Amino acid sequence: MVIEVISPGSETTDREIKLDQYAQAGIQFYWRVEQAMTDVPIIYTYSLDMASDAYRDTEIFSGVVNMTVPFPATIDLATI
Repeated sequence: MVIEVISPGSETTDREIKLDQYAQAGIQFYWRVEQAMTDVPIIYTYSLDMASDAYRDTEIFSGVVNMTVPFPATIDLATI
C-alpha cells in the first residue's frame, strides 16, 4: 500500500505518473491525499486490477474514513 500526499508543484506527477508507476510495480492499494478548500483532507482510494495492471477507483473519503480494505480502520480526517 502507498499513501501519497499531494503537495503544490507535484500534482501532475502524483496524480498521473506515480499512479502508473505504482500499478506497474504491482502495489495493490494506492491512496492519494489532497487538501480541500475546507482544510479537511480528501482521500481518493484505488485498488489494482490485476487483469489490466491498472488502478480502479474505489472510494473517496472526507470527514471520516471508514474502511475495511486493506484493513479495518476509522480515521477522523478533521483531527489530523
